[in-house]
Amino acid sequence: MRYQTKGTCSTAIDIEIADGVIESVKFENGCNGNLQGIAALVKGMTPQEAVNRLKGIRCGMKNTSCPDQLAQALESML
Repeated sequence: MRYQTKGTCSTAIDIEIADGVIESVKFENGCNGNLQGIAALVKGMTPQEAVNRLKGIRCGMKNTSCPDQLAQALESML
C-alpha cells in the first residue's frame, strides 16, 4: 500500500503487511537515517502495536510527524 503523507518532509510511505505483521516500510524523502530506523523498528510488529506507539508524535511545531503519518497510514489499513 502507498500512503501519501500530509504535513511532513516525507511525501509518501510504502507499507507491506503479511500474515498480520508489518513486513516492510519505506519512506519517500524526509530524514533518511531516522526513517530507516523507524522502518526497522516497526518490522515484525502488528499494525495496531505500531499505531499505539507512534500515533500522536509531533515534529517541532507541526501537528504531525513521519511516525504519526505512519500510524495514520496503518490505521487506514485496519
